[in-house]
Amino acid sequence: MSNTPKRYTITAALPYTNGPIHIGHLSGVYVPADIYSRFLRMQGHDVAFVCGSDEHGVPITIKAKKEGVTPQDIVDKYDGIIKDSFNNFGISFDNYSRTSAEIHHKTASAFFKKLYDDGKFIEETTEQLYDAEAKQFLADRFVTGTCPKCGNEEAYGDQCESCGTSLNATDLINPKSAITGATPTLKETKHWFLPLDQYESWLKEWILEGHKSDWKPNVYGQVKSWIDDGLRARAVTRDLDWGIPVPVEGGEGKVLYVWFDAPIGYISSTKEWAAREGKDWEPYWKDQDTKMVHFIGKDNIVFHCIIFPVMLKAHGDYILPENVPANEFLNLEGKKLSTSKNWAVWLHEYLEDFPGQQDVLRYALTANAPETKDNDFTWKDFQARNNNELVAIFGNFINRVVVLTNKYYNGEVPTPAEYSKVDEETIAALKAYPAVIASSIEKYRFREAQAELMNLARLGNKYLADEEPWKLVKTDEERTKTIMYVALQIASALATLSEPFLPFTSNKLKEILKFSAEERNLNEGELSQWNKITTREALLPSGHIIGKAELLFAKIEDEKIEVQLQKLEASKVANAKASESVEPQKDTATFEDFTKMDLRVGTILEASKMPKTKKLMVLKVETGLDKRTIVSGIAEHFKAEELIGKKVTVLANLAPRKLRGVESEGMILLTENAEGKLVFVNPDEDGVINGATIN
Repeated sequence: MSNTPKRYTITAALPYTNGPIHIGHLSGVYVPADIYSRFLRMQGHDVAFVCGSDEHGVPITIKAKKEGVTPQDIVDKYDGIIKDSFNNFGISFDNYSRTSAEIHHKTASAFFKKLYDDGKFIEETTEQLYDAEAKQFLADRFVTGTCPKCGNEEAYGDQCESCGTSLNATDLINPKSAITGATPTLKETKHWFLPLDQYESWLKEWILEGHKSDWKPNVYGQVKSWIDDGLRARAVTRDLDWGIPVPVEGGEGKVLYVWFDAPIGYISSTKEWAAREGKDWEPYWKDQDTKMVHFIGKDNIVFHCIIFPVMLKAHGDYILPENVPANEFLNLEGKKLSTSKNWAVWLHEYLEDFPGQQDVLRYALTANAPETKDNDFTWKDFQARNNNELVAIFGNFINRVVVLTNKYYNGEVPTPAEYSKVDEETIAALKAYPAVIASSIEKYRFREAQAELMNLARLGNKYLADEEPWKLVKTDEERTKTIMYVALQIASALATLSEPFLPFTSNKLKEILKFSAEERNLNEGELSQWNKITTREALLPSGHIIGKAELLFAKIEDEKIEVQLQKLEASKVANAKASESVEPQKDTATFEDFTKMDLRVGTILEASKMPKTKKLMVLKVETGLDKRTIVSGIAEHFKAEELIGKKVTVLANLAPRKLRGVESEGMILLTENAEGKLVFVNPDEDGVINGATIN
């Protein structure tokens, strides 16, 4: 490919539709991909930025079985949530598709058929676990059993989540079907495999030699480790009924393996976009003058750097990615993100909790992006980034410039007098920023690029603080005009250069500065909106009228952060509760033992906290037999007033016992919920009279 690509194909990893999007996905994939795509468009490049929902595979079928719905119900639900979240967050996909779409089924089937016809697959018959009761082969996740390494009795067929060991389903001791609970048997089945080992020498040449200097060390290192360990053939089909049917003879009851079908989703998404826009899709995937970049998380490196390129190579018609700038993982408050344990910040919930503050999250995630190593997101850092940087630096500079321009000149950009040395140096520094930021973006250093954007805002603040136009206006009007003119040029540059990082802020600032019409016009010789900052003498010419001041960012108070921390704390408590082992069963009680217990329904008539105690509550209870006093250790969980009229279950014939001088005549039955809060064991229907026995 030439140094100047004719077009760009940008792919972002297909999100898996068994759950919503969280900040780990955003930080690792979608925010950097969006920054890069927006930047390229601003440079005037031809860009196809594609993505879509990944809707096949076993986890979706498992979730569907658990919820008692169809796999289609699951993918429809989460595809809707994911699409809306991306749209509201401002991810600027040219096309967002889904792998359940007809165009994808056709594209993936044709791709498989081409490789099959060309003899690129190996056909093998192997023994796999089979559930005779369910009449189906069991995917790895549909098998549970004892881990041969650590003895965990709830290991899955692909991994033990207790010790982390990768497993095959046949490795498990006492395997059971997760569908029926039956013991599976081994049964022969035929599958097709992609012989990765046959492409080792080509991969070594293409990656280990060809991309040693331009791929990120974390990506290159992982790929090298895989290749050095020796590659093996990998199955491209599975015995499942959810997915794309295998389109060749002998493929009945089988589907394309999700890892094979999903990356082809980039191609089908491009086709969908091209058909809608009246374009030819093929140059974006087959022309050597196209630059293709895959944005992914580190868990997808092997698929996008080894397996998918081998698929493209085997097909023969497609170009290969120029770069795969994968990020590492983002942790949350010092712990690994976990969707199953609800230890995450979900995008759709963030958008509800922080309306109109998309850019704050974009900024915080980019500032803390795990570009070379795992990083940590904390709500306190998020708050500090907003209050100390976006509000105090960027927002403060813009507000001062706009307020002063309206105050001194009724919103009109003044005509400058002769520049001082400081003015010239400031303008020269301003004109250098587009190239500096562009260089970082082109190297996929988005943290660095955004930091330079903020340095431009700092330049503006320092310039105003040093020159003090609010003082000079009383003594030197011409000098004040020059200062404000220079400051307005910085504000204008910020409006343009912030667009890849803070698109909502950029739009708002452009509206305030009233230069959207101006912005659309490029003078002769100007190639892009981005580069005109360097080449133009004036970004906001004298006489241009700007609008009134509006705050770009709002301070985030401690209370809003506390709400988010409490959410996580609730998840922590629930997870701790869930991981607790159930108390073992007590010694066997005979029926006669049970009949000795007199359990009655009662109603609390009075309640008061026992003085000088933390836990004890004194209750007056109507049991149907009598009105009696019962002392219960529930004061930390309930207020006295909310207990009045509460139906409860009472052990009526418990021997009386004195507690802090008060005689307690019975016991009220309670248990704990997932948060560790006490809840009453009581009838769940109205109309049960006091004194009713529990048999």
